[in-house]
Amino acid sequence: MSQGAVHGGLVFLAGQVAESAAGAGVTAQTQGILGQVDRLLAEAGTDKTRILSATIYLADIATFSEMNAAWDAWVSKENPPARATVEARLAAPEYLVEIVVVAAGAAG
Repeated sequence: MSQGAVHGGLVFLAGQVAESAAGAGVTAQTQGILGQVDRLLAEAGTDKTRILSATIYLADIATFSEMNAAWDAWVSKENPPARATVEARLAAPEYLVEIVVVAAGAAG
């Protein structure tokens, strides 16, 4: 399965979950996922300042503030994207967070 696709000047990342989820809490999983997002966007020639939208899935919405603190420490303050956060049953019980991102590709 592809981790992302580029089409029409946009970068669509597949849902990202923590590579080392077992035993990791929401903060650690969120930080790890955001690192993966940075890497994948860089591979596509763009970065987090060009994220247009993000959808964050939490296994337990009660962990929203924990995830949000990690997100706020990472996200571009000058260009924050539109974002939705919802509670969802994720693919495996060890996954606490999943993040989907759409970003603009490299400028000009």
